[in-house]
Amino acid sequence: MITGPVEYILIAFPGNRFSGQIVPALRELVDSNTIRILDLLFIKKDAEGNVLSVELSDAGADEAAPFDAVEGEYGDLLSLEDIQLAAADLPNNSSAGLLVWENVWAARFADAVRAASGQVIANERIPHAVVEAAERALQAGA
Repeated sequence: MITGPVEYILIAFPGNRFSGQIVPALRELVDSNTIRILDLLFIKKDAEGNVLSVELSDAGADEAAPFDAVEGEYGDLLSLEDIQLAAADLPNNSSAGLLVWENVWAARFADAVRAASGQVIANERIPHAVVEAAERALQAGA
């Protein structure tokens, strides 16, 4: 049962080069029960713009191996429409990982909000570059 907020992220890798460097950090989030992976798939776009998507469960041994120790559902949660929308923003000759997760850390709070008949009006992630700019502006004014 999913009770925490659910998010997704699309991470592009230019030149179709996914090295697996991000997997240890992802594993830490899963192992610490911060998040629970609901789905993960790979999208590849060749130089001509042709798109291929592969669920982790269907990936070849080389692509899937870095994720062997990362627990998750890896279900077919993402639809063909989701994949097409993600691929539309993906540059030619690149690949991406499309990850959907539950924020387990926030499940208790989300349940409390629902129990109180609360409704989320807005929820948005602030891009890192915007936060950095704000920090620089604060430091310049100090």
